[in-house]
Amino acid sequence: MNYNTKRRIAALLAVPVLLITAACGSDSEKGGSSDGAVAEVKGKFGAQPDVVVPKDAKAADKTVIETVTEGSGATVKKGDFVRLDWTVEKWQEDKPLGGTWAQQTPDTKGTHPQAVERLGQPSQQLPDKVLNAVEGKKVGSRLLVQGTAGDLVGESLNPQSGLKATDTLVWVVDVAGAATVDSKAEAKGTQAAPAAGMPEVKAPSQAAATITIPKGQKAPTELKEQVLIKGTGPKVEAGQGLIAQYTGVKWEDGKKFDSSWDHGGATAFQIGTGAVIQGWDKALVGKNVGDRVLLVIPPALGYGANPSSELAKNTLVFSVDILGVA
Repeated sequence: MNYNTKRRIAALLAVPVLLITAACGSDSEKGGSSDGAVAEVKGKFGAQPDVVVPKDAKAADKTVIETVTEGSGATVKKGDFVRLDWTVEKWQEDKPLGGTWAQQTPDTKGTHPQAVERLGQPSQQLPDKVLNAVEGKKVGSRLLVQGTAGDLVGESLNPQSGLKATDTLVWVVDVAGAATVDSKAEAKGTQAAPAAGMPEVKAPSQAAATITIPKGQKAPTELKEQVLIKGTGPKVEAGQGLIAQYTGVKWEDGKKFDSSWDHGGATAFQIGTGAVIQGWDKALVGKNVGDRVLLVIPPALGYGANPSSELAKNTLVFSVDILGVA
């Protein structure tokens, strides 16, 4: 759902001080022996960590990557979709510069916004060196990544952040979920005919769907949904990273405005936490992996809350293939 959604995710989870202006694009170093101190991380996996830096100690002079606690889940591979919690602090300054735990509120009950990324692709939230440190780790693991801003963030360091390239940063990353899904995957099965008043979907293999709006039919004012192909996988839960193929058109003129097939195939986003439009959160939580879902979303549950969006006044129609969850 790249059209405006990525920008909305960035707005929700932007780092207020350490603002990364662009993807780094470099590979992660695995660290090694170095002179100097390494921060201690206290707290349990899944909870906001306490980063303890030895008083008046000099930070290690090389990037350090440590597994604080090892999980028991699947090993993360390059190309996997991952769901992460993270925080970052400046050496000997006991306050987070940003992160996902900062987004928690009393009513989120554990389903706070998290980072959903794909290893090997430019990160939306983390420096690529920090993201790539997750490769080879197990789901359920907590990692520490410590190094200078110049090494970890590189040219993407925002000069307005107040940080210098020589400043040491300490990142703590929890690997909350991961999934392996091929970029060209799609829902399989016999597709149902559209229900009365619903658009028709023709989904050729390996290509964006063609969605035809019923002639002469007014756009519905409430959320409409139909499962066109019934999957047999697990149910999608709020807070998970949902991996999907999708195509979206406007009800008003039937024109396509976005498709995952136009951006390299399968994409992922967190569901049920406000990271995407309300219509997706309301309709896709509780569906099954393997489902193909037809959605008709009125402006109030689409981009209507964002008057500057080109789609603010449009009723949106989506065909969504649910391929997996992380």
